[in-house]
Amino acid sequence: MRDVYGVANEDADFQAWQAGHRYELDDRASWWNDFHQTVADGVARGISVRRVRVVSEPVSDYIRFEHSCTPQNLTAGEDIRWLPRRLTSELLLPGNDYWLFDDRAVKFGLFTGEGAILGHQMSYATSVVKQCADAFDTAWDRAVPHADYRV
Repeated sequence: MRDVYGVANEDADFQAWQAGHRYELDDRASWWNDFHQTVADGVARGISVRRVRVVSEPVSDYIRFEHSCTPQNLTAGEDIRWLPRRLTSELLLPGNDYWLFDDRAVKFGLFTGEGAILGHQMSYATSVVKQCADAFDTAWDRAVPHADYRV
């Protein structure tokens, strides 16, 4: 839900992208990583991996970078949609990014103002999980599939 992330393991790729480098989707060995493999393994077991990216418009350079890399996530089996922030005003979204696991747990990502990761916070509280699941479902319904979202 952030417009800029400052995650150290993405810095080199983001800088290369800013300099004009683009990965060839067909050259999977050049970009496939542990995250992609985890998604692919989960999807092969029947797990649905969906993500909504909430973004301000016009989008930041970092969001342009994410958008250009999204076909990699799609290749791994993730389904991604984009939700312009202007369409979220009446949604009750958590203040932090989160991953929802099987409607049983929520993992919140905690970031600095510059987007560096501080850590994670888990919640297994039924009420928190339900609130996050409901928020995600509403956001998903409003969001634009990646193939249709232009930056």
